[in-house]
Amino acid sequence: MPRKPSPHRTTATILHPRNRHQGRYDLNALTRACPALKPHIIRAADGSSTLDFTDPQAVRLLNRALLQQQYRITEWDIPEGYLCPPVPGRADYIHALADLLGESHGGNIPTGEGLTGLDIGTGANLIYPLLGRVEYQWRFIGVDIDPLALDNAARILAANPGLASGIELRQQPTPSSVLRGILGAEERVDFTLCNPPFHPSHAVANSGSQRKWRNLGKVRAAATTQRNFGGQANELVCDGGEAGFLERMIEDSAQIAGQVFWFTTLVSKAANLPALQQQLATFSARDVRLIPMAQGNKHSRLLAWTFLDKKQRRAWRRARWDAAPHN
Repeated sequence: MPRKPSPHRTTATILHPRNRHQGRYDLNALTRACPALKPHIIRAADGSSTLDFTDPQAVRLLNRALLQQQYRITEWDIPEGYLCPPVPGRADYIHALADLLGESHGGNIPTGEGLTGLDIGTGANLIYPLLGRVEYQWRFIGVDIDPLALDNAARILAANPGLASGIELRQQPTPSSVLRGILGAEERVDFTLCNPPFHPSHAVANSGSQRKWRNLGKVRAAATTQRNFGGQANELVCDGGEAGFLERMIEDSAQIAGQVFWFTTLVSKAANLPALQQQLATFSARDVRLIPMAQGNKHSRLLAWTFLDKKQRRAWRRARWDAAPHN
């Protein structure tokens, strides 16, 4: 029976209904999947077992354990200092995107290799292509400006040959561009994903990191501030911060308007939305969606837009999605 898109979440404590990471982590199962995680389990104030989430190594091993236990992804790791994404939140983006595709396809989520996603800034972690490949069997193009990140992504794929056949890696040839120069003139992709850099400078990034440490009950001097989730400069900082990056993304998207069905990106700062929505109107986007997303105390949203009119979308679906299996 076809699986219908689920309602989007509206509260900060509820993950998407299809997200595999409901409730508390099963630390026993996770340490069986990744024994190296066990030394990082500590006793919480209430006497229960938890992880030291202030320790970057513990956070990285938690990801490795989650990906092994829940998705059968083996030998996942990232170089020291690279961004370590929270798997449950990244999975929520994948499921929200699947719902968006389903809403565009008569209520049925199209799956399988007939659909291709473009992951902008795929990073050393390659998290969106890995999750999307496992959950919906979509194909992916993972793009990054950092050759070392792409080398690590290639290592992960070599360790998981069952996923590698559906994931292609490309280096962005122009670091100042977001979408330009990635796709050939005849290439089509069904959606983009993006978790943009959100700080305009290293000083702002460090200030945000210190606030996070205080929220975790830790106090650190600026000189020794360490991010428990890591992050290279290009993963966290860009000219103009999140707003500047997404303005460039929208401008680039208009240049390949007919080659992508849905452009999507996360937007962490609500204050950036009015200008982005106005820019999309200026570029004559045909449909713009804003989907709330939140985990714990973190609030974000998925911004999606398309330049295709209804007739073009119907033709696209017939050509690429109607033959695809549905969930």
